Amino acid sequence: MNASKRFLRLSVTLHLLMALDTRAKPNVLLIVTDDQRSDTIAALGNEIIDTPNLDRLVKRGMTFEQATCANPLCVPSRAEIISGCSSFRNGVLGMGGERIDPKLTLLPTTMTEGGYHAWYSGKWMNDGKPLTRGYKETRGLFGSGGGTWKKGEVILGRKGRPITGYRNWTFKNAQGKPELSKGIGLTPLTDKYVTDGALEFLKRKTERPFFLHVNFTGPHDPLIYPPGYEGKYKPENLKLPPNFLPRHPFDHGNFEGRDERLLPWPRTKEDVLDELAVYYAVIDHIDKQVGRIIEQLRTDGHLKNTYVIFTSDHGLALGSHGLMGKQNMYEHTMRVPLIMAGPGIPKDKRTDALCYLRDLYPTICDLADIPIPKSVESKSLKPVITGKQDEIYTEIYGYFRDKQRMVRNKRFKLIHYPHLDRYQLFDLSEDPHELSDLSEDSAHKTTLARLRGKLKDWFRDREKR
Repeated sequence: MNASKRFLRLSVTLHLLMALDTRAKPNVLLIVTDDQRSDTIAALGNEIIDTPNLDRLVKRGMTFEQATCANPLCVPSRAEIISGCSSFRNGVLGMGGERIDPKLTLLPTTMTEGGYHAWYSGKWMNDGKPLTRGYKETRGLFGSGGGTWKKGEVILGRKGRPITGYRNWTFKNAQGKPELSKGIGLTPLTDKYVTDGALEFLKRKTERPFFLHVNFTGPHDPLIYPPGYEGKYKPENLKLPPNFLPRHPFDHGNFEGRDERLLPWPRTKEDVLDELAVYYAVIDHIDKQVGRIIEQLRTDGHLKNTYVIFTSDHGLALGSHGLMGKQNMYEHTMRVPLIMAGPGIPKDKRTDALCYLRDLYPTICDLADIPIPKSVESKSLKPVITGKQDEIYTEIYGYFRDKQRMVRNKRFKLIHYPHLDRYQLFDLSEDPHELSDLSEDSAHKTTLARLRGKLKDWFRDREKR
């Protein structure tokens, strides 16, 4: 056999071995909603909402009940997910116009280098575009620009309120051209179109494993009833959040933010319950879209070899503590739903291990048996999944711009408002809705001092970088 034939045979053999290796790798489906509170899934305790597909995912997998968004704002939260770094490290604190540090190796690039198709469907909020951030293909891409609404034009939404979110956002095809037939801004079918894009990828026949990142728009405002959901959740049948207030007792640093202007002050029972009804309807509709995606995996025989991860970029106040938005350090905002199901993950199990959204990056690498890049500073949750460890962190930290700082362990939470030099201390074991501030209670003087020290040390080490 001459040298050229031997080289050809060797090349074919190596190609076949690589194909077999990639086929053996698990697929990864990462689904992220927007503004979804952790208390909005039926299987996790919500007695009103209808979420059968997420309920089944809970039964099939493991729920991290203390999963936390460190920076409760859409853009920086998503930057943490794909960078595996805190906002102080990746450069996106949410001050406006910040770009993810180009020296960081982002999650889609790592997955591609690990032999995966890196696919993206849904809303894009970070700098650049998915194709410039490591994803190889997009479908159902929803992003800014491309609409026909004039600058300053007032567009009214539900209840005759001005639409201030996602103005002139449009779907873009694979060539980047706006698909105006799908509407401008959020519509009742936006998340259906995101799902349609995801299904285009899943219906392909491919030998390589996939990493499919799906970013839904809901339940972010403007809240619009999906078709057929009007009246399913009647305001008179709903309950106000246990920590509802007409107004937050002090300026937490975002009183003039866009989110806080969605409803007038003081918040009223009628307004909040009306918002909650459509909020539940949108989540219910998203649950249906999740079901469509999972059913496609099941139909194609891929579900058993696919890690399905469901989460949200942060929660939302929606009347809790007198706030509407997500720019706060309370549990209704910082905690997010996080469910993982797939090969080797325990079924119908819950853990109270503290963790961050950014921990998803190294966890996905570990599950897919891909080396974790050195630029990633977060930690893999695989030791908790496999039962080797009960916890990864003894305390976790949160931040919003330069207005709020937070540290919490499994029992206590301390919030600092630097612009007011004001503190709040909550005993979460006794007061899960954070109604009783203990910062002036002499019985908790030692706890306050200890947590203040931890807060000072953690932020000093990061803010000086």
